[in-house]
Amino acid sequence: MAKVIIDTANHIAGYGAKAARVQVVPAYPITPQTTIVEKIAEFVEKGEMDAEYIRVESEHSAMVACIGAAAAGVRAFTATSAHGLALMHEALHWASGSRLPIVMAVVNRAMGPGWNIWPDFSDSLSQRDTGWIQFYCADNQEVFDTIIQAYKLCENEEVFLPAMVCLEGFILSHTYMPVKIPDQREIDDFLPPYNSGWILDVDRPYSHANLVSPDFYMEFRYMIQEAMESAKQLIPRIDKEYGERFGFEYGGLIEKYQCEDADLVLVTMGTMGSEAKITVDNLRRDGLKVGSARVRVYRPFPREEIQKLAEQVQMIATIDRHISFGMEGFLATEIQASLYNRGDLPLVAGFIAGLGGRDVTFKTIEKIAKKSLKWMREGGVEKITEWVDLKE
Repeated sequence: MAKVIIDTANHIAGYGAKAARVQVVPAYPITPQTTIVEKIAEFVEKGEMDAEYIRVESEHSAMVACIGAAAAGVRAFTATSAHGLALMHEALHWASGSRLPIVMAVVNRAMGPGWNIWPDFSDSLSQRDTGWIQFYCADNQEVFDTIIQAYKLCENEEVFLPAMVCLEGFILSHTYMPVKIPDQREIDDFLPPYNSGWILDVDRPYSHANLVSPDFYMEFRYMIQEAMESAKQLIPRIDKEYGERFGFEYGGLIEKYQCEDADLVLVTMGTMGSEAKITVDNLRRDGLKVGSARVRVYRPFPREEIQKLAEQVQMIATIDRHISFGMEGFLATEIQASLYNRGDLPLVAGFIAGLGGRDVTFKTIEKIAKKSLKWMREGGVEKITEWVDLKE
């Protein structure tokens, strides 16, 4: 029987791993992620979750243990943040290159120095080219649902890649919200046991080479790219099926709001997507045609969805909780690249906001929208990249 609980997104991520019937959980603490693996430890200790809980000595070891578990044919899960994710970097390549459907919760936290435990997306976006699928959640319900959907996606034979389920530290990780947990039998029906395409089995030994020559390496990388393209097709289908079964649907790759007749669309990720909806409602009451689009999946990037959106609007304003030093925000770069060489394009303006946990409310986004509308009416963008609310 389905139930509603009120809890933090971190604990909800633990409930998601439990509902997915994860079998191996290598765990290492780091703020603000720690309470995810603590909650899972509680489930295992009470006998509520049948999983092997491994206390490892570092985040690198946690990912290596996940790789071993997935290679042995079992469902693996871990969680980390910031510098812990950076320490995993080498192993992230091994996980995707080995085509292993590991799911990891990443509680987004700014990178030091200076030392900062509050959120931006610098940790996960720095790992964008490792071959991991990346989801970004806007609330606690989506954290739970996306963990289930991620296993469904990653274990599909057309994909077999790992995924990060990203949630902002403290904004979600330590904030209580009501979340509906479906009946376990219904989840089991949606997400059957993991059936690996190949496993390492001591009872059925075989040898394979770990060195790939130039004759084949490029083809292996091409197959990962093809798997990403397959994931792009499967994510909306899985999200739709999940919505039909359990009542929660997130737009697949992009969650659009009031975009049908919009002149300006605000493009965000994570919790700023929720604030942007409030901004849109307020500006619509003033007669301004503004919509919002929350990029839920950053890898594979929803290029085609962005192109369709661009065909019907006059301007796109991106709001990045991250900066790629020496360039601009990641969303701004990706969207401009997606629209390159496509004829009559909308104006694109990039805004940097909320780094290191600075609050970004609907009022902040309203200021961004009004400045963007002014530039739209003038027919040009005053600044390619604008930093929001910098202290003088």
